Amino acid sequence: MKLSLKLFALLCSLSLTGCTYIMENMPGVYKIDVQQGNIINQEIIDQLRPNMTKRQVLYVMGSSMLMDVFHRQRWDYVYSEQPGGEPRVQKRVSLYFDGDLLKSVQGDFRPSSLPVEWVSKDSTVEVPQREFEKTLWEMITGLFDDEAEVVQEELIAEVEEEELAEDEESEGWWVFW
Repeated sequence: MKLSLKLFALLCSLSLTGCTYIMENMPGVYKIDVQQGNIINQEIIDQLRPNMTKRQVLYVMGSSMLMDVFHRQRWDYVYSEQPGGEPRVQKRVSLYFDGDLLKSVQGDFRPSSLPVEWVSKDSTVEVPQREFEKTLWEMITGLFDDEAEVVQEELIAEVEEEELAEDEESEGWWVFW
């Protein structure tokens, strides 16, 4: 009885570990790429220069994911990537400030001493200025035409006359009561 129980326990443990091996190496199963943190690469680090302000560094690198309460003058950037179930790759950079100015960079990357040359990938298109005879508002109201001003004044006068006529009618109605 003891032998069969030990044999059964051994068989169960071997079959469970076998399932793990089979599930990890099963063909046709898609495994997603997992990326976490700020993207850090050499191009971004090459943009950093000594004596850059914190605002400039924030523009280049983005906000730091790790804020150390005890070291406020140090910004830590961590980027972790695990492509398709492969081992995780982690990159780390620490930026040290003196007051508001960048003093040093430590971590997996080193800034380049060569000047950075950026080739613009954007293209500039000159759009000719549109010439309008009148804006939509001017066409609707006609404020800038002399004839339209006269017509508008006439319409205002007619509306005022109608309001006066309505007031007179309403006086008659109240008198009736």
